[in-house]
Amino acid sequence: MIQTDIELSKIFPNLEPALLDEIRKHGVIKTVEEGDYLVHTGQFMNSTILVCDGLVKVYREDDESNEYFMYYLHAGQACALTINCAIKQQNSPVVARAVQKTQLMVLPVHEVEKWLKEYRSWINFVLDNYRERYMDLMETLDHVAFRNMDERLEFYLRRHKENMGTNDIRITHQEIANELNSSREVISRLLKKLADSGKIALHRYHIEVLDL
Repeated sequence: MIQTDIELSKIFPNLEPALLDEIRKHGVIKTVEEGDYLVHTGQFMNSTILVCDGLVKVYREDDESNEYFMYYLHAGQACALTINCAIKQQNSPVVARAVQKTQLMVLPVHEVEKWLKEYRSWINFVLDNYRERYMDLMETLDHVAFRNMDERLEFYLRRHKENMGTNDIRITHQEIANELNSSREVISRLLKKLADSGKIALHRYHIEVLDL
């Protein structure tokens, strides 16, 4: 649920009270709608974001606007790449977009950098986010590099179900094809195969996960 008075101690329980006070003092609460872009490729980063509620998808985009999914950001997480780019004053190599209505805490880079020197809990938080996003990325890479498209599709649907917290996946065949770098015809054929085996049910406007 989107809140105006964020209980940061519950969302980020491992950050020390003094640091949470600093975040409240210097951070700016921002609410974005489903589909809104938070970061574009090539954008100069002078701030970073904490996800307080909702879900954010991070991906790379090639010159032909093909998407290559990397990982999701949930409540209580931060985008390690934007932290790194902000501190180094570099442009973003990724795109970040809200998958659903999302509430963020936007933090100025000079404070983020200062906290690395002053708060051990912030150092641990940033390092934990690097590690977790790296493992997410390795899992994605494993399926892209070593799995067949039918296995990649099942993995995609399972992850989407887990991240969205629902068995009903409201997404088009073309959107799935774009994210998996495939064609709509191939995805439609594989979805039909999964439906015939009882793993999913295909509806007009959504896909229902039954037994993946």
